[in-house]
Amino acid sequence: MALLEEKNLLVNKNGTLPRVPFLDIKEKVLGKSYELSISFVDEKTAKALNKKHRNKTYTPNTLSFSLTKKSGEIVMCIPAIKKEYKKFDMTYTNYLVFLLIHSMLHLKGFVHGSTMEDKEQHYFAFFRL
Repeated sequence: MALLEEKNLLVNKNGTLPRVPFLDIKEKVLGKSYELSISFVDEKTAKALNKKHRNKTYTPNTLSFSLTKKSGEIVMCIPAIKKEYKKFDMTYTNYLVFLLIHSMLHLKGFVHGSTMEDKEQHYFAFFRL
């Protein structure tokens, strides 16, 4: 079920999500013309995708898949996010926003490290709820 579909953004989720400015984040981090799909999945699906695409056996909180230079998909696992957010001294909503930004930066080609962390903090300052 599509929760939001507009301006090169599709958000899929059965059920409810916290109020997050998905479109504003996408446009700020990836640009207005970038085509993005965000899907929220259960632990079993996230773990299967992680095994298939990364040969990892754990349940990830998020996965990023670049399709082209101007399109990609993000898969987020709400149960994993709900288990982790307190470890990072964040609210559930802010942690979801942070992971969304993190995933979008991977779509832009960033890898883990200080440059990516600086970019995460830069964008997170705009969208911390």
